[in-house]
Amino acid sequence: MMPLASPTSICRQDGIMTHSFNVGQLVELVPMVLRPCAPGPYEIRYLVPISERELGDPSYRVKSPAEKHERVVAESDLALCPDRGA
Repeated sequence: MMPLASPTSICRQDGIMTHSFNVGQLVELVPMVLRPCAPGPYEIRYLVPISERELGDPSYRVKSPAEKHERVVAESDLALCPDRGA
């Protein structure tokens, strides 16, 4: 299993969590049994606005070149691609 992003969500002075990844970064989607997904890197396409429901785990829209659709995934389901996420 790939290490999760470091640091995880960053807390601003006002206590609101912010996204750890930026648009254009390459990430890996952490595999789960009930979520089939294409292997390889996914590109961060959009930072989903943080809602009260997900204060501690922001969401992103990501896209794999191997899939025709985008996915919305929580930050906790993403890991930075080695040597490619900067």
